[in-house]
This record gives sequence, structure tokens and C-alpha cells, in this order.
Amino acid sequence: MSKMKIIYSLSDDTWNNEELEAIHKVIESCRFTMGPKTKEFEDKFAEYFGSKYAVMVNSGSSANLIAIASLIYSGRLNKGDEVIVPAVSWSTTYYPLFQHGLKLKFIDINLETLNLDIVEVEKAITDKTKAIFVVNLLGNPNDFNKIKSICDKYNLLLIEDNCEALGAKYNNKFTGTFGDIGTFSTFYSHHICTMEGGVAITDDEDLYHYMLSLRAHGWTRDLPEDCKLYQKSDNEFYESWNFILPGYNLRPLEIEAAIGIKQIEKIDEIIKTRRINASYFKKVFGNRKNIKIQKEIGESSWFGFSLILTNELEGKRNLILKELMNNGIEVRPIVTGNFTRNQVIRYFDYEISGELENADYIHENGFFIGNHSVDIEEKIDYLYTILYKFIS
Repeated sequence: MSKMKIIYSLSDDTWNNEELEAIHKVIESCRFTMGPKTKEFEDKFAEYFGSKYAVMVNSGSSANLIAIASLIYSGRLNKGDEVIVPAVSWSTTYYPLFQHGLKLKFIDINLETLNLDIVEVEKAITDKTKAIFVVNLLGNPNDFNKIKSICDKYNLLLIEDNCEALGAKYNNKFTGTFGDIGTFSTFYSHHICTMEGGVAITDDEDLYHYMLSLRAHGWTRDLPEDCKLYQKSDNEFYESWNFILPGYNLRPLEIEAAIGIKQIEKIDEIIKTRRINASYFKKVFGNRKNIKIQKEIGESSWFGFSLILTNELEGKRNLILKELMNNGIEVRPIVTGNFTRNQVIRYFDYEISGELENADYIHENGFFIGNHSVDIEEKIDYLYTILYKFIS
């Protein structure tokens, strides 16, 4: 009997009967849209990450949207302001900036860490620069000592797209908690899974209240009685449909929140296993002549593993990817590669500061494979065997 072929997928399933039971309890309750389970999840999420406030929404993309919108409507940012962003990230890091009339200033990434190049940040700052939107790419923290120092020096807001880095730490502090607002994703392929879902966290009460209103139509219903944003009346009928902000409908489902409550209990074990897998991955691929892997800053939560082809392998990515896919190994670009090379950029108000040499390099020579919440040593060995058999 032949040995079963190994399938190395991008992600794995972190659910068991606990999540299924939580789903059934919500179904039995007949309360499906945002309600008490959502609030319970938010409280537990904020407590776990040491944040004062958390707002659950229907995706990490939506978390970015309410984060930027809250900064606009609170007057912290204004249309036309410049926001520094790395040239490599997911599309919905950038879209809310464009959608709210902000100017994006793209800078290159560091080829070692894959996060924004600290050296290039200060070069990009002008009198119009008001914020830095950092991305902890593939779970890897930024150098927040240096970034916070720059933000303090130039009086800049700091926003964190932490959607790929749940559970990562820098100086023993969770990423997503360094900025004015941090965003998370709980989509299926991420560290914890609520099917669809996202969270924005903050220690700023005013921004929290803005996000509560923006999440659900811009109405006042979900605001607390002592809210500074708006003085609620005691007329419950009136306040049920009273609108003060041009908001959205980004509400999560109670099923997603109920799943999330169970998933929070598993974070420690999930991150521990991902880091063990990463240690083995670094042992296998860390000193290869023609392949560069991501350099860890702080304690990465290792969303996945990047491989960048160098030297004799430069320009041979398509041949290698075809071989990997033919052997059951799922591959993807390193996020979007150089995002400015996507056609959607023609709609943006943007500027490129300096050259995007490193972003271009991974655009042409980089790819990404998955990490899981269970032991994948066998799959990493399989990847190595297929890859180097083909290369040789």
C-alpha cells in the first residue's frame, strides 16, 4: 500500500466540540445578531490583551475601517493629512485611508523583517504627516521603541494593523496595544477563528465610543449614558433610531462571538505551538544559501512562513511554485507584494517616498506558506524535500 500523499495547507482548523456546542446554544437562544455574547467576547478580548476597550466587528478589514473613521470624526485626522504606510500589506490596510480622504505615503520595507523600514520613516515625514500606520506583517512585531520615539518626536498618531499578529509580543507587551488603536482579524485562516470577524482595541474612551456608534449605522443606541460624544436623552424610543455619525453596518453575529469566547481560551496553546513550528522551520531553512526567511523581532506569533529566493534562484519563482503546488503544498504571495503595483492604486491620493526596492524584490521573488496550530514538523520536512529535490 502506497503512503498517503502529504497535503500542506495554508491553515488548519482550531475548533472542537466546544465551539460547536457554543454555536448550538446561540441557535437555541434565537438571538443571532450582535448581543450579550458579543459584549462578553469584547470584555474577554480586552482583558486578555490588557486593553481598556474592544469593539468586535464583522472582519479585520472593518476593524481598520472604524479605526480610521473614529480618528477622522474625532478630529484626530483630517482630510488631506498624510499617513505613512509600508508598501507591503493587505489591501484593507490602505482602503480606509483612501475612503476618508487621507493621503497615503508609501515607504519601503526592510527585506529582513518585512516590516516598514525604520530608516525610511523619518525621511518620509513632512509638515502634513499626521500618523504612521504600522503593520506587524506575518505575525512579526515592528521595532516599537524606535517607532514610538519617532511618533513622540513629530507628534504623530500610531495605528497598528495587527490582523496577522494576534499573540505577538514586543518587550513582553502584546502587539496591537502600542498604538492609539490596534486591529485584529479572526477570519478562518488566522490565529483564532470565528468564521468571519475582527476587533479594534483602544485605551481611549472617546475613540471607543466613536467606534461603537460607527459600527452600527452611526446611531446612539449602543452608547453608554455617560458618553462624552453625545448626551443621550432618557427617551429610549427616540434613542433607538437616532443617528449622529455617518456610520456603517459592521455588526458581528452572536455565533461568531460565542465561538470567539471559546477561542480566546486557546490562544496561549495556539501561539505556543506556532512558535515551536517556527523554531523548526528556522532550523531547516534558516541558513540556506539561496533562500532568505523572515527575521524575527521580539516574539512573533508566526502567522506563516515567508521564503525569498536569492542568488541563483532569483527569477525562478514560477517554476518552483508550480512544483510545490503539484505536490500538495499551498502557496501565496507575501501578502500583496508591492501594493503600489496593483491597478487599484490609480484611485488613491498617494506618494511614494524613496525607492520601493525591497517591496519590488519580494513582489517578484517571494512567497508564503502556512503555519498551523498543531505540530507540522513532518510537513516542513516534506516542503524541504520537494523544494530541494526540484532545485538540485
